[in-house]
Amino acid sequence: MEHSAENRQERRLPYRWPIWFGEDLTKAVFLGLMEDISSGGIAFTHTADSGRLKEGARLTVRFSVPRFLSDDPQTMVGMTRTGVVRWTTPLGGGTYRVGVQFDVPLSLKPAEEATLPSFCREPQ
Repeated sequence: MEHSAENRQERRLPYRWPIWFGEDLTKAVFLGLMEDISSGGIAFTHTADSGRLKEGARLTVRFSVPRFLSDDPQTMVGMTRTGVVRWTTPLGGGTYRVGVQFDVPLSLKPAEEATLPSFCREPQ
């Protein structure tokens, strides 16, 4: 299924970081690479060895995002969300790009949070 930016209601934060996903995180868990995230969903890539995800499949994803307002720029916040696969696109070589819509949105908007530190810095 083709996806487009016109369907997005909020800017996404492009962010490449490992994620773990599966139908049930207490059973088989697979590794993917986050591509971008918003409060309502996440896009990531994975290889075919974790199985071909289909639209409508239910997933649990575990991931981390930067905590932008922290004094330590390496501070991360770990999150777990359930959701539904909304689209999947083959990228070639056994790699797929997947979009998941969260059942419960994040309480933050990652792209907006990323811009806050630039507004909060002391003038030089």
